[in-house]
Amino acid sequence: MGGNDWEALVGAQSELAAVPAALRAGAEHMAAAAGQTVFRAGTRPGKIFWVLDGELRLVRRSRDGAEIVLQRAASGFAAEASLDSPRYHCDAVAGRASRLLAFPIRRFRQVLAEDEGFRTFWMARLAREVHALRSQCERLALHGAAERIEHYFESKGDNGRLELSRTRKAWASELGLTHEALYRALAGLQRSGRISVAQTGGKLLLTLNARRSRSRPLG
Repeated sequence: MGGNDWEALVGAQSELAAVPAALRAGAEHMAAAAGQTVFRAGTRPGKIFWVLDGELRLVRRSRDGAEIVLQRAASGFAAEASLDSPRYHCDAVAGRASRLLAFPIRRFRQVLAEDEGFRTFWMARLAREVHALRSQCERLALHGAAERIEHYFESKGDNGRLELSRTRKAWASELGLTHEALYRALAGLQRSGRISVAQTGGKLLLTLNARRSRSRPLG
């Protein structure tokens, strides 16, 4: 991959500037169609993936068959834990047509051990992921669909407003709910006046009209 390509990539996603030349040389472009499985649980990791555009979802299935989204990456690294794992613990599915960079995992480990600056960058990203996963675990521990929706507002929203570019079905997966359960909960919250829902420009806009006191997400 030539320098001009990396100049364009860094221009589009500035965090890629932290990837050292020794690692850039082995990176490969990958295209994934919407719904395509990039890797499956139980297989041996061979690559570390960076999402250039699109969306990569790490998913498992709950006992009632609902898809639980463990991570949703629209940019940056995905499945960071696979670096030190002998097997993937979930599936990775492209939420929409996506472009990825794939770094050979052995080379990635070597560069991480040798390059202090890259190691610091990697550790900072892991810390942010731990915070996000703690919030996700707290949310999934809530039993009611309405409680999960309100928790999502608190951890992801901005002053009681939430803008979602994904479909309601995709959001249900992230909440660990069936889409039917999400629809029912949203309808109930709207009837009660707790939230307002609007659809504009392909995005779902939600406003939390009233708040109740609850514990903040961990982290």
